[in-house]
Amino acid sequence: MTTAKTSAPRGLGPWMVLALVIGNLIGSGVYLLPATLAPLGTNQIFGWLVTIAGALALATVFARLSARRPMAGGPYAYVQAAFGPFPGYVCAWSYWVMLWAGNGALAVAVVSNLSLVFPVIGHVAGLPAVLAVACVWLLTAINILGVRKAGDISLVTTAIKLVPLVALIGLALVLWLRGTPVIAQPHVAITGGHIAMAAGLTFWGFLGLESATVPAEKVENAARIVPIATLAGTALAGLIYIGISLAFLGYMPDAVSAASPAPVADFLGRYFGATVAGTVAVFAAISAFGTLNGFILVQGEMPLAMARGGVFPRWFERETAAGTPARAHLVSSALLSVVTLLNFGRGMGDLFTFIASISLAAGMLPYAMTMIAAIRLLPGEHALIPVALFATAFTGWATWGLGGEAVGYGAVLILIGLPIYWLVRRTRV
Repeated sequence: MTTAKTSAPRGLGPWMVLALVIGNLIGSGVYLLPATLAPLGTNQIFGWLVTIAGALALATVFARLSARRPMAGGPYAYVQAAFGPFPGYVCAWSYWVMLWAGNGALAVAVVSNLSLVFPVIGHVAGLPAVLAVACVWLLTAINILGVRKAGDISLVTTAIKLVPLVALIGLALVLWLRGTPVIAQPHVAITGGHIAMAAGLTFWGFLGLESATVPAEKVENAARIVPIATLAGTALAGLIYIGISLAFLGYMPDAVSAASPAPVADFLGRYFGATVAGTVAVFAAISAFGTLNGFILVQGEMPLAMARGGVFPRWFERETAAGTPARAHLVSSALLSVVTLLNFGRGMGDLFTFIASISLAAGMLPYAMTMIAAIRLLPGEHALIPVALFATAFTGWATWGLGGEAVGYGAVLILIGLPIYWLVRRTRV
């Protein structure tokens, strides 16, 4: 008599992990940031350079942590291991806020690009926010079905999203090699404040560089695959970002970029026609959709890790037969739906910038805390100390660049979590 064997759900393979990192980095930011950064002129290049340096420093530290101390939960797990439950909780809560708030901006990016193909979207009050929330719940359902299904989507969408970006950089390179004169852009003074503002916004393009460390227990051969994916994904994203930014500065008027709901599509449409612009807008929507999928995967894993660490209600520990934290997914998506719908009156560009800035303001704290935790968790790696300190200083500087409104909203969202910690520690419901 033979006994049927039940196999555990398959985890994320190496290509899926790399696609998760690249997909979470190269998403809405590269397609919408050219419009947000256009008023800053050349300051955006300096902002990108500083941000890439800071992102690579962060990625280096995360890579070493994941190689030496692989733990599910990413930043939260490292901070709790270094400093205990309360700092770990503050890190986890702020990181979770960053995820579900930021996912609202990603969902808006999907709809913003689709509005170029279906203009009616931008002309009906509240419709962009409703469609954004619909995207969120579609992907939430897919992630609940299984982590492997989410990984498959990351692979496909990551491959698709690179096509128009490579085409744009290639076009700009051809124009430059042919001696096409660059556009005379309005002069914008290069100042520390402008560069800091650019860095604060451009870091949106690197949120998720630690994505592979969060679902580490569901990654095959995590100690080897996670560090490679983290560093390779961050470096590749940085090269693409610089290429896109230089292309816009050289061959797209800042005023046109700033007014565009889909600047990458408009750039290619300017040279290849409206049909191409519409096609690229669909690619851009798919890109943001894929990134949203990856971050929804991560936003569900975070409450699960917190619950298992004893700093969140046990109710979040429950997983489905497919090994997915359905309850955490449902609560996270409900919260980001509320944030998006409460701001439905804003235009798509304003809505994206507002939600992204709040997400960044909340998310800088866990990055800084993880860098300090790494110094304690990896005492023998002296060369890593200046890298971690530089990354910490960068997060503080970029936070300042976001401005008082975003930092204020982010601080309020973080403070809301403190009573929950004390309640959970007293009752552990």
